[in-house]
Formats: sequence, structure tokens, C-alpha cells
Amino acid sequence: MVDVCIMMPNQEEISAAAKWQRMVDDEHAQSQTIQSQHKALPDSWEPFAERFRPDLNIEDPLAQRLLREISLDHTVLDVGAGAGRISLPISMQCRSIVAVEPSASMRSILKEEAERINAHNIVLVPCRWEDASVVPTDIVLCIQVLHTVSDIVPFVRKLQKNALKKVFVVLHENPPYTQANPLWPEVHGQPRLKLPSIMEFIQVLWEIGIYPDLEMLSPQEPRGFASPDSALQQMRSRLLVEPASKAEKRLQNVLEYMLYEDDGRFKIKGASTARPGLISWRTE
Repeated sequence: MVDVCIMMPNQEEISAAAKWQRMVDDEHAQSQTIQSQHKALPDSWEPFAERFRPDLNIEDPLAQRLLREISLDHTVLDVGAGAGRISLPISMQCRSIVAVEPSASMRSILKEEAERINAHNIVLVPCRWEDASVVPTDIVLCIQVLHTVSDIVPFVRKLQKNALKKVFVVLHENPPYTQANPLWPEVHGQPRLKLPSIMEFIQVLWEIGIYPDLEMLSPQEPRGFASPDSALQQMRSRLLVEPASKAEKRLQNVLEYMLYEDDGRFKIKGASTARPGLISWRTE
């Protein structure tokens, strides 16, 4: 007698896009539960914007890598341009660049730096990508934006629709905000929920019929902080901690033994090394 094993479908199996959305929504819900205890800033990037001011005197490895794909006659779209880390150096070697950025504090820095280097070929679009109306360009860039996008498929479809030649997406192996994650259990009594990243994104692309190239770039050590006080201020915002609260006292206590000095910078024990991946596909 032969035993026959019938494999029943896994009722818990969901699509790659649904898994992505669930991870983002769960992480956002965790944030909102913490934030409900105090008023959120209208521009969540305001406390960090200055930290993202690009130093154009230092060659950015990611910008240099992307510049290998861009020529002087290319038009470029930078979705989620931030303070101009990528838009500014690329503007010097392309015909024009459209920078979509919803954060007023980030746009302010990008505009200041563009004026300082006389970059007159940058057009700022002050809104979310989902709401933006732009003319298609040769190259579309989306750098460290998608981790927090819940409805991922329409977002990606719009990137593809607006790229005449090629789309470039950069995501980290670990999402970029994980520097604060080792502090969450001590401050909030729970681990920080994980956002989706490279592997989840590749699965979403495959699911919608896009088969991209993936190039893993050099690992990046956490930048750390100039001083313990700077660490407290930045982690207070990252962990959604209200000043003079019990949570801030817990944060102060945990930083006393979780911070260590490394070559003049203060870093958090257990913070993950960031390794970016360059994901690209042609649309021609």
C-alpha cells in the first residue's frame, strides 16, 4: 500500500505586493501608536534635514556610480530628491533634472545648494510622487524612498511610465533607519518592526512582470553622531520620544551604555551596517 500525500494550498500565502504593504502598514501603525502620545511634526524630516545637506567637495560613491549611466544629453527625474545628494552632482552632467520632493525642509536645502553652485537646470516639484504631474524623462531615479511606500505597485508603475530609457532604484539590504532599532526595546518595551527592503522589492517586480538587474554596492558603516548630546537629539526624533518624558529618560539611560566612540564619532552598539543595492531595468 502506498501512502499518498496531498499538498494543500497554504491559506496564509499572500502576494508579494500584499506582503510589502502589510510590512509597511504594520511599521506605520507601530509608529502611530507611539506618536499618539504627542503631536507629530507637519514635516517629519525637519529635525534631520540639515544632516542631509550634501558636501559637494567630497565625491559620493553612489552619485559617481549613477553618473556612469547618465550623459550630457539625458533628462533625469529624481523621485524623492531629499536635500539634493544625488540631484546636485548629476545636474552638472545632464541636460536637465526634475527633483520631486514633498519635504519643505529638504527642498529648502536643495534650493540653497543649487543656487550656490549655479545649477539652473534643476526644476523642483513640491509634492509627493503619487500626486506629481511631470513630463517623462530619459532616466528615472528613486533613491532610498520605497521602504515606506505602502501601495507599492502604482508607485513603481508610475516610475516606469515616466522613464523613456531606464529606471534606477536604490534600496538598502537593511532599511536606512535601523540605526535606532537596537534602542527600541529599552525605550518602548518592544522591538522595532521591519520595513520591506531589497528582496521584498525584487519579488514585487517579478510579480508585475519586471525582471531587473541587481548590483550590490559597497557596505556603509553607520555615520554615528558628533557627540552624545547630538545622538540624544536625533534619536529622540527617530524613536518618537517627547522631550522631558519618561521615554526620554529611558533613552538617556540606554544611550549611556549603548554609545561608544569610534574615530571621533559616537555610534550605537548593534547598529546594522548599511549595504545598498542598485536595482535597474530598461523601459525602451
